[in-house]
Amino acid sequence: MMPEKTRGSARYATPARVVVENVNVPGDTTPVDAEKSAAVRIARWRVISQRRPGIARQEISGAVVPHLPQRLFPRGATASWWAKAVQLDLEATGVQAREASRPLRRYRPPS
Repeated sequence: MMPEKTRGSARYATPARVVVENVNVPGDTTPVDAEKSAAVRIARWRVISQRRPGIARQEISGAVVPHLPQRLFPRGATASWWAKAVQLDLEATGVQAREASRPLRRYRPPS
């Protein structure tokens, strides 16, 4: 089941769900499972460095799987979708940045 989409509203956030943003569509938010989102955020933090040029999306999807809990992502199921959803939210909130390269690479900007 795909999460429901909302426009610019965080009213669907609950303890079990968090609202993620989409850097490509300002104002577009989606409520998603809080536990899965947190697990993917932690996994991405482990594989993305602060050094440029960063890591490509294709590399991230595979690199996060070993860091994800099997009970939430059995055999890496749906990990790619979650990695992308979290990536868009991290970019929208400024926690992660894109390197202007081909392929696009992501990195953590200095705090």
